[in-house]
Amino acid sequence: MPRTAKAGRKPVITVARSEHDRLLVFANTIAAQNPDSSEELLAELERARVVNDDRVPDDVVRMGSSVKFEPDTGETRTVTLVYPGEADISVGKVSVLTPIGTALLGLAPGQSIGWTARDGRRHELHILSVDAPPAESQQQGSGEAA
Repeated sequence: MPRTAKAGRKPVITVARSEHDRLLVFANTIAAQNPDSSEELLAELERARVVNDDRVPDDVVRMGSSVKFEPDTGETRTVTLVYPGEADISVGKVSVLTPIGTALLGLAPGQSIGWTARDGRRHELHILSVDAPPAESQQQGSGEAA
């Protein structure tokens, strides 16, 4: 079965159990001050296929993964998916709470997903490659916002 989404449907995503649990707590914690981001992240976590950490393929976007993708603008980008406290767009670290960060979570090469920017415009991106996160980043990431 191909990994790309059929028109109008979001692709299947895979999330490690430990990250799912941590992100679920985090999304619920920030719901009062950031309801839109919380709601989007919770929706993605709800539809995710949750697997044991050691069963997540290396080419699936996890926290700390480096992701090369092509947005609908056509210029290839590479970012690292991080928790908000680690985000720094100037060095390519994108928070999982941003619309694009939430959209990237759990995807693999060959998959595409549509997402809505904070200004309300719809976009699409296509995953080209994923580099697994360093082992230490999978254990260090905290849900703390800076």
